[in-house]
Amino acid sequence: MTITITAFERSPDRGRGLARDMRVRWALEEAGQPYDVRLVSFKSMKEPAHLALQPFGQIPTYEEGDLALFESGAIVLHIAERHGGLLPDDANARARAIAWMFAALNTVEPPIFDRSLARILERDEPWYEKRLRALDDSIRKRLADLSRRLGDADWLDGAFSAGDLLMVSVLLRLKASSDMLDDYPNLSAYVARGEERPAYKRAFDAQLAVFTAASSAG
Repeated sequence: MTITITAFERSPDRGRGLARDMRVRWALEEAGQPYDVRLVSFKSMKEPAHLALQPFGQIPTYEEGDLALFESGAIVLHIAERHGGLLPDDANARARAIAWMFAALNTVEPPIFDRSLARILERDEPWYEKRLRALDDSIRKRLADLSRRLGDADWLDGAFSAGDLLMVSVLLRLKASSDMLDDYPNLSAYVARGEERPAYKRAFDAQLAVFTAASSAG
């Protein structure tokens, strides 16, 4: 069965690889799995056909045979469990890799995502500067903890895993809007290693091609 995922017809990130379909593309590339992409508009994301796949009207979704999934983390976990290359064979190491997946999405990403929204939606509000300082403090606390844990290792727990894939994806969102990572050289190097992986490059080029084509079409 061919895997089909959904992605923005016109991504608001302008092809920078920050939309969450990028995480799924990267996982599929790491796993060596071919896939198709169905592009959706903001309008069609709120229509019944898409809401049947993604009840919150977001992307990405994942379809394979009679299986339909939503939420990028759940999709990446499904791919990692079904195919080699993203989770260790050892049961304990596998459990730790999954824990890092949850840490990326539940602990590190929330203040980073809130910061990106605040910069867009709250910039003109009287509380904006105070709100931004609070978010920055929260992010720096998470970065300090993560930096200390990573140390001089290449990856979070031995070999590259789905935990690293999601953590690098989260940190890339911060890198796109802030220089905070510069204060943590080991994290900057960690993100750079992720970006240098051939699977990441293939996924990035694929999603950038969608934005380039949409821009050319006007």
